[in-house]
Amino acid sequence: MCGIVGYIGFRDATPIILNGLKRLEYRGYDSAGIAVLEDGHIELRRDVGKLNKLEEMVKERPLQGQVGIGHTRWATHGQPSARNAHPHIGSTGRVVVVHNGIVENYLELRQELTDEGVVFNSETDTETIVHLVEKHLAAGCDFEEAVRKCLLLIKGAHGIVVMSADEPDKIVAARIGNAGGVVIGLGEGEMFIASDVPAILDHTRQVIFLESRQLAVVSREGTRVETLEGKFVTPQVHTVAWDPIAAEKGEYRHFMQKEIHEQVRSLTDTLAGRVDFDQSTIRLPELNLTPDSARNIQKIVITACGTAAHAGMVGKILIERIARIPVEVDIASEFRYRDPIINEGTVVLAISQSGETADTLAAMEEGRKKGAVLWAIVNAIGSQAMRVADGYISMQTGPEIGVASTKAFTAPLVDLYMLAVLLADYRGLLTTAQRKALVSDLRLVPDLAGRCLDRGSEVAALAAELKNVRDMLYLGRGINMPIAYEGALKLKEISYIHAEAYPAGEMKHGPIALIDKDMPVLAIMTKDPWYEKMVSQVEQAKARGGVVVAVATEGDALADELGDHVLWVPEAPWMLSPVITVIPLQLLAYHIASLRGLDVDQPRNLAKSVTVE
Repeated sequence: MCGIVGYIGFRDATPIILNGLKRLEYRGYDSAGIAVLEDGHIELRRDVGKLNKLEEMVKERPLQGQVGIGHTRWATHGQPSARNAHPHIGSTGRVVVVHNGIVENYLELRQELTDEGVVFNSETDTETIVHLVEKHLAAGCDFEEAVRKCLLLIKGAHGIVVMSADEPDKIVAARIGNAGGVVIGLGEGEMFIASDVPAILDHTRQVIFLESRQLAVVSREGTRVETLEGKFVTPQVHTVAWDPIAAEKGEYRHFMQKEIHEQVRSLTDTLAGRVDFDQSTIRLPELNLTPDSARNIQKIVITACGTAAHAGMVGKILIERIARIPVEVDIASEFRYRDPIINEGTVVLAISQSGETADTLAAMEEGRKKGAVLWAIVNAIGSQAMRVADGYISMQTGPEIGVASTKAFTAPLVDLYMLAVLLADYRGLLTTAQRKALVSDLRLVPDLAGRCLDRGSEVAALAAELKNVRDMLYLGRGINMPIAYEGALKLKEISYIHAEAYPAGEMKHGPIALIDKDMPVLAIMTKDPWYEKMVSQVEQAKARGGVVVAVATEGDALADELGDHVLWVPEAPWMLSPVITVIPLQLLAYHIASLRGLDVDQPRNLAKSVTVE
């Protein structure tokens, strides 16, 4: 995932920034860069590839100064290349920016700036930020106000750091939404900025975590924090343990909590390098898919276990709906024992966070024996599943430490959506307008996830009311039926509360007998093609005295009337809605388990990677 490091002080910034970026290498990236103020001007070094290439570049063309910013980047707009790498410098050469997130309205902003005569030097959304800052500087704003006005114009969730050669005594950093953390490290006569604590842990234990819509003006002497609207904020200073494992948690109590909140960034990162929003195209190069091979696919069998299998259930709906290819979803532990009917026209697609799950690997082996093409969606780079597959999609979420998977569930939902669009495109099933609409919807996902996370306090309040329940029933239909399964699994895994999930239409075929005042019913009833059917199911549960927790689209008056409790989610394109509806269910399970005093990250009897049958 993208990494940010900044420094202002009395030492040479270059080695501090490069070493900090190394601490964040495990998050993954495809380019890197550094900008340093040197003798009144900005010196910039950046290149595609790993940090060692950047280090060689710096050795060949040294740069030295006491103020600087650096970045490691996953490409989200434009191919990985030197000109698309961060930092991005403005037309005047006096302002430079690094950025995590997606500027959702960058196409409109870019067009406005181009009409005003601005020349863009990259394909990135980030470059609009630096040009907007320069525009406001030219209009007479001071540096801080120019950055503030820029931030109020851009849409989406972001972590942003800006530096100006004309204001050498300060760096401005800001966080909007949940695109990633912005951490300010406090030193003596020096200050540090990073997207995560490990980058600066060698230099300080005293840190400030910026909250959403906060801006920090960082100087050698200290840090001033304000809201984007200019209201002064007294930040809380945290003391971080030197223990690197504890430091990884940052401001969070548990890894699971952190990983839930990292989903804005992990969703951005799984789009990275795959989506060209300008051309409205999808690229999945490691899949080794061609138009001819796409047209030859007769059937896809998705095989996985647990949470990954629930992602596969969503993938079935997406691929069949968009690409019109028949899809089966098989639990990996059952797949190889039923003598499946597959051949060279079949793709066996395995989904696994670790890429080392024994049952999933065995299912892949069975597919290989029968002549199928093997694909894998995996998170762990270099894992067995990735190595044996004919093609793969990397989730690009970074390490997931908590046993109960969260960000490694939502990322493959997006990966499967991208796969469906690419297959449909290669098979000639999409008009240009259809492809543009499908690809454009992906721009919304990180911000929609962030808006769900912004409602975390509401979920925590509900958890306090439900923490002592013994049983829960989860209901969903259509594309959100698998999310009911995933929500129930999360509650079981970490809170040890019995929970069952059903397709909502099956409720009257048995489970309805269980419903009473002591059996809460969680119903996913967002505004999707199954909405009216879900309303009917909720009414049936209410008629039996059930306590209903509704997951509903913001502003739905009927859901507000029917639900005893409502978990609100923003309106989303229905084929991407599972990414959004699952987040409050993850938070609900987390808060209930935490309130019950349980080991959230390492629940009893479970392992992160199940390497035995």
